[in-house]
Amino acid sequence: MSDSTFEPVIIGFTCNWCSYRAADLAGTARIKYPPNVRLIRVMCSGRIDPTFVLKALSEGADGVLIAGCHPGECHYLEQNYKALRRHRLLQKTLAQFGIEPARVRLTWASAAEGALFAQEIAEMVDEVKALGPLNWPARPMPMATAPAEIPVLSEEAA
Repeated sequence: MSDSTFEPVIIGFTCNWCSYRAADLAGTARIKYPPNVRLIRVMCSGRIDPTFVLKALSEGADGVLIAGCHPGECHYLEQNYKALRRHRLLQKTLAQFGIEPARVRLTWASAAEGALFAQEIAEMVDEVKALGPLNWPARPMPMATAPAEIPVLSEEAA
């Protein structure tokens, strides 16, 4: 598949109270944005475990968008700060795997910011499209085969 025809698949984890409603507002206001994002509503961005992101990437997503309430406006007090800390950890982890950290984006959008949410999606789609397909294997590559017989050291040799 050439880069010109590549259309990334992006999984979007959205906070029920703010960013999911921003996505809904973008839809009802007929604000156009790329259809590449598959949204998953979660109660809070702080509830998104980093393994959810890694699982999405290993199962074929080319990028992951995490969207929550603006800092200081979380319905669950400071959970969006938890999301921020987890995002920073994910950035480091992805870099260690050799995956571009830009494939995972954290953004804030209130329920009234449908246009901002649509803009964030468009920017992320363009960025991931420029990076190309992730091609992360769903299963680890097989390790070298073990020898058929493991030599046993005698007590005398030790």
